[in-house]
Amino acid sequence: MTTQQGPQRTGKAPAGPRTLADELRSRADDDLATLLRSRPDLLNPVPGDLTQLAARLSSRASALRALERLDRFTLQVAEALAAAPDGASPATVKALLTGPARVKPHPGATPLTTADRAAVTAALPRALATLRDRALLWGPENGLRLVIAAREALAPTAANPGRTGLGPTLADATAGMSPARLQQLLASAGQPATPDPVTAVAALTALLGDRARCDALLATAPEPALRLLDRLVWGPPTGTVPDATRPVTAEDAQSPVEWLLARGLLLPSSPGSVVLPRELALHLRGGRTHRVVEPVQPEPAPAAAPRDPQAVDKAAAGQAYTAVRIVEELLDLWGLNPPPTLRAGGLGVRDLKRTAQALETTEQQTAFWLELAHTCGLLAPDGEADERWAPTPAYDGWLQQDTADRWEVLAGGWLTATRVAALTGSPDGKGKARAALGPELDRTLAPSVRRAALALLAELPPGTAATAGELLPTLRWQRPLRGGPVTGQAHATGQGPAGQAHTGQAHAGQEPAGQAHDLRDDLTAWTLAEAELLGVTGRGALASPARALLTAEADPAEVLAPLLPQPLDHVILQPDLTAIAPGPLLTPLAQALALCADIESKGGATVYRFTTASVRRALDAGRTAADLRAFLEQHSRTPVPQPLAYLIDDVARRHGILRVGAASSYLRCDDPALLNEVLADRRSVDLRLRLLAPTVLAAQAAPDVLLAALRGMGYAPAAESAEGDVLITRPDSHRTPPRTAPVPVPDGPPTPDDTLLAAAIKAIRAGDRAATAVRREHTPDPRQLPRTPAAETLAALQTAVLLGERMWIGYLNAEGLSSQRIIDPVKVEGGFVTAFDHHADELRTFALHRITGVAELEE
Repeated sequence: MTTQQGPQRTGKAPAGPRTLADELRSRADDDLATLLRSRPDLLNPVPGDLTQLAARLSSRASALRALERLDRFTLQVAEALAAAPDGASPATVKALLTGPARVKPHPGATPLTTADRAAVTAALPRALATLRDRALLWGPENGLRLVIAAREALAPTAANPGRTGLGPTLADATAGMSPARLQQLLASAGQPATPDPVTAVAALTALLGDRARCDALLATAPEPALRLLDRLVWGPPTGTVPDATRPVTAEDAQSPVEWLLARGLLLPSSPGSVVLPRELALHLRGGRTHRVVEPVQPEPAPAAAPRDPQAVDKAAAGQAYTAVRIVEELLDLWGLNPPPTLRAGGLGVRDLKRTAQALETTEQQTAFWLELAHTCGLLAPDGEADERWAPTPAYDGWLQQDTADRWEVLAGGWLTATRVAALTGSPDGKGKARAALGPELDRTLAPSVRRAALALLAELPPGTAATAGELLPTLRWQRPLRGGPVTGQAHATGQGPAGQAHTGQAHAGQEPAGQAHDLRDDLTAWTLAEAELLGVTGRGALASPARALLTAEADPAEVLAPLLPQPLDHVILQPDLTAIAPGPLLTPLAQALALCADIESKGGATVYRFTTASVRRALDAGRTAADLRAFLEQHSRTPVPQPLAYLIDDVARRHGILRVGAASSYLRCDDPALLNEVLADRRSVDLRLRLLAPTVLAAQAAPDVLLAALRGMGYAPAAESAEGDVLITRPDSHRTPPRTAPVPVPDGPPTPDDTLLAAAIKAIRAGDRAATAVRREHTPDPRQLPRTPAAETLAALQTAVLLGERMWIGYLNAEGLSSQRIIDPVKVEGGFVTAFDHHADELRTFALHRITGVAELEE
């Protein structure tokens, strides 16, 4: 059983606030604002008074969320406090982190130099202040107390040794042990008998805490027993042995385990396992709770030499321009041919492959561009019965912006997005591959890891690149508990000889070889790869526009604009039916050229090829042969080659002679000979054509199928409306209804602004003044049950646990019968109070919701 009152604590607590609520009352409004800003979950809803705020601070969920936001050294300080008796001083905490100066450290611990000890001394006040600011720590300077939930989460136990690798205290490990067995342990350890179990536990604890006496006892131990202790000292502190609870005396001991069990140096934690008491582990470690103490954040140490910052900015700007063009090309493609949405959401594998081939990129990169467009609100499902992915109206507005502004939209959306494109194709919980644009790609950890990784790059000298492996030590130090789900696990198990405990060899609180691979490791690597694709970094180093994006000290678009290549307004036409764009083109020119020609190759110069199909595509969109020639003459630095002019005229001459409409469909032509030619063609058999009139053929296929089949046969048909007008197919015809960008999945409540904080603090102060106002004293009537609010009941019981006070409670049992109890609370957890009931003269558990109220009693 884990109690809130340290077993070694003796005497009265140092002068100071009696409860956490009392300490909160002594804080200034600015200090409360700092607390609520660092723990915004406390404001949902706003507490009614400071007692309710204290109760909420002590809840397990809120405390765990606060612990996850601590850096490694602050967390180590909190772990040392959890391993120490309640009411420890800063000097005690420092001794647990560094070990006493004159005590030889354990060989397995990292040696601490004078500079290391000075660093711990310098960093300790900051860590304690952080814990106090976030209300994880309270009490006077020489009587520091962790809040109940934090102590319960961090205190080492046999089942959960935590990052320290320590076990339970001797008092906790011997809870429930018979008085006779405790006297046996004292006798085997060479200690005098005591009158009761409490003094027996105190005597054994004092033995292990006295370095001289404990060393003398260990000096008599056989060498195998010492080796066994050495295997347990850094954790895990447990080992398996048969029949661990058997009462072994010094005279009966045959094996090393039995020698240790007989003297209380190992204690049974279950019928088949033993545990190393915390006091002995600290003695063997040289007084240290952690094998490695890290008071200072490790700085990244890039192996690569710094590059020219101007070259980095140019490389990043080139990639930023490419990113904008790829997104534009992707959405133009899907505007013409929108792919269907899977029933479960997302994009099918075949459509992803087809899009990757069209963009000439890998499927993983294509998934990234798709997720980026979706995150920025440029791509969404259209919401129709046969739902398809298509550009949104916001895409048209995005196209009208300058290239630098468009990049800022993409980079800003990526930085805050919780969707992780790199998870595309990975197996989900059921073993199925996750689909691109699917619903299972959100990870709340992603935005914080992206920003933290880029912030570390920003702290390096300009032009310095760093790999994920060089950044991860710093990221792990900043948030050791925020690694996310483990994706790989390393196991190591040691085996001892017969008669010895079998123990694990994994060491808590350190990062050994074969360390588990977690989500943060993957996110860091993916962040650097995606940043390079997007132009946030160039050659691995952070670019100037990205620095402006992170710091908001300048407009990223204004920083990027001078670095971008200037778009061109011309192409070079070649006699082989190609056009060469010697650089990036203006957006209207690129769109118009893509309508009448196909991109053949990309690179420093883009090659477009004119074909019969591409020219027909422009004619279908409403262009005429004269329009195409005028367009090419206007934007070409060379005359229009004769082969290209012939191609345009030939396709235009044949375009629209055949007209396709809906009957199911029909084919109309003023030239009967051409209709007879189509009807006689064997390739038209599947269309099931039938001559209705000399100039009209009826077909059993849909108009779009008939159009595609005729074009495949080498004709140039045009679609017409019911009125006989030619239908013009525009490339931007398919758009979704107005859509908003997907909202990132929140990682907890948002940080409150100053206005909300001021209003919340004012309301809490007002409620607290009302709750603590002086009222006429009321003498409790023994015939009536005490009545107090639920929050006050919980706070009073938690305080009684900490201070060892006796309480008078009113209680309703399951049958609704009321009773009054005098209790000594031991533990408050999970909606229950464990306390010694003086009426029943035994330890009992009371449900909090059945306690009508509490009142203090004199001892």
